[in-house]
Amino acid sequence: MDFNQQIIDTFRANGGEVSEPVQFGKGLVLVHVPRKDGSIRIAPLAAIHEDGAWHIVGSAGGSPKHPAWVYGLRRTEQVDLEVPGDPVETLQVKVEEITGDERDAWWDRFKAFSSGFAGYEKTAEGRVFPIFRLVG
Repeated sequence: MDFNQQIIDTFRANGGEVSEPVQFGKGLVLVHVPRKDGSIRIAPLAAIHEDGAWHIVGSAGGSPKHPAWVYGLRRTEQVDLEVPGDPVETLQVKVEEITGDERDAWWDRFKAFSSGFAGYEKTAEGRVFPIFRLVG
């Protein structure tokens, strides 16, 4: 079983809490991203929930390239989002890419959320990580 599928299965089985294979707690959401071919990819992503919106970042583990799901979100206006709860809840949310100073402030929040994000800057070869707001 691949790593992402293991996280997705654990998320769904445990009310959105993931402690295996990596300790994420309840800081993940599952985003149903449309692909060009019409299929759906489910991406488990770190999220910051604030004011009724979930914020996610296209860090790709510090890769110099955006993850494929970024392009899917840029092509759509809304997606399904699975969020922690008992049971896990699926919401339909609007997609908004955050830019400029607001994006920079959210990037600082993600680095405070997890020190791993700060480390990604060293390997991304100057790539600016896109940040999206998902609002129900």
